[in-house]
Amino acid sequence: MKSINQMIQEIHDNAVSKGWWVNPRSFGELIALIHSEASEALEDFRAGNSPNEVWYEKVIDGQVVRRGVPVDETWKPCGIPSELADIVIRVMDVCGRYGIDLEQAIMEKMAHNRTRPQRHGGKVI
Repeated sequence: MKSINQMIQEIHDNAVSKGWWVNPRSFGELIALIHSEASEALEDFRAGNSPNEVWYEKVIDGQVVRRGVPVDETWKPCGIPSELADIVIRVMDVCGRYGIDLEQAIMEKMAHNRTRPQRHGGKVI
């Protein structure tokens, strides 16, 4: 299995190769793009899709075709799991752009969170 930082490098290299970094984007725009993926996950949920539901789509002859199983890798995975993956991919791309050691940041944050009291903060939705 690849490490988080290896995945970051692969994801960022792919984004660069696909032209997503030809024109610089502001940090705020990058955060907004991460947020938009979370909003897409919420919209899938609001549309009645379960958190683990996955389907695949492809445009064929101008029509969107939806299947439960992909025919090949050209079929787009859809659903909440796919949107959550998009969040992680965008976060990792940002980390690749800025040289952020996400593995280290996660380990530090997990260590800190273990020291926090039960249900710290007391905020509710």
